[in-house]
Amino acid sequence: MTEERHAHASIGTTNYETAITTGRHRLTVDESPALGGKDIGPGPYELPTSALAACTAITLRMYAERKQWPVAAVHADVTFVRDGERQHIGRVLTIEGGVDAEQKKRMAEIAERTPVILTLKRGLDNRTSVS
Repeated sequence: MTEERHAHASIGTTNYETAITTGRHRLTVDESPALGGKDIGPGPYELPTSALAACTAITLRMYAERKQWPVAAVHADVTFVRDGERQHIGRVLTIEGGVDAEQKKRMAEIAERTPVILTLKRGLDNRTSVS
């Protein structure tokens, strides 16, 4: 099954305010003042971390609902670290509610198979064209 997502970015002359449209949604991406931006939106590297955090939380919520586990909230804290040529992503999951250690362990296993983490682990082919 082929699945496709699309995002469009436009930037004018205001450093580095970038309008993003994806589906019916709009957001502004910007750089920090240290990089010449105004910090009026998340930076580019905050988007993949946000996507992973959201996908993790949503997937675990869906799993808990399907299992009828008493999960009150799921929190996913994601950090991207780049140190020279080395880079990694770390996640800390907090599961609130009446779940036991075994259920939390299972949710940690599920977190390793969410759609976004699988995409990141597998890597991506990139094709760029200019018009």
